[in-house]
Amino acid sequence: MGKILVIGESCKDVFVYCDAKRLAPDVPVPVLNVVRQTENPGMAANVFRLLQKLEPDCAALLTNDNWQNVTKTRFVDEKSNHHFLRVDSPHSFEPVEIDLKELNEYEIIAISDYNKGFLSEETIEKICKNHPNVFIDTKKPVKDFARSAKFIKINDFEYQNSKPYLTPELQSKIIHTAGENGCHFGGKQYPVNKVEVKDVSGAGDSFFAALILSFSAKQDIDYAIHFANSIASETVKHRGVS
Repeated sequence: MGKILVIGESCKDVFVYCDAKRLAPDVPVPVLNVVRQTENPGMAANVFRLLQKLEPDCAALLTNDNWQNVTKTRFVDEKSNHHFLRVDSPHSFEPVEIDLKELNEYEIIAISDYNKGFLSEETIEKICKNHPNVFIDTKKPVKDFARSAKFIKINDFEYQNSKPYLTPELQSKIIHTAGENGCHFGGKQYPVNKVEVKDVSGAGDSFFAALILSFSAKQDIDYAIHFANSIASETVKHRGVS
């Protein structure tokens, strides 16, 4: 198995679990009493973390230096897991500078693009044209900049936004995830077993990490999609980003 380089912007995911037993007397909002708090690396750093858990020392991460100061804080009911609100810290992302020669040290380049300014379309296109095994997970509408990628993983919302720009070449590379309906690739549907969903946070990252790692090991995209589906299905059975 070769080395994997994850490129993308990162943050810190914070989950504040609360007890909400009453509404405020002055405005009709719940009063949240904090019970506990969890933190973990988020976005591209979460993909990297998952790769390391599945296969230690398999991956490297190229991300923003200030990622631990960039927070997504979710306030969640401890009993029901109802999400009251998410608060994002003020932040900006400087564009990444890529040394194209260093890409050759890795078997797979995994682009985890949250469309925050860290990776431009031009940079993604340049990476794809200079490496034969680039996997993309992007929040951008998929356009011609991604045509040299190996595979493109997007969820249903992103797929619908990308439809006006999809050429047959791009369509042939898209792995379209659809939650409880599994995913679609190459005209084939990959179903998933029905499970009790507790939290979908991080499910896309789990699918992406499992897809990349499995493909690296087997060089079989059909097998990799089945494996990624199973890992994502396990992820949503747990609270927070598991």
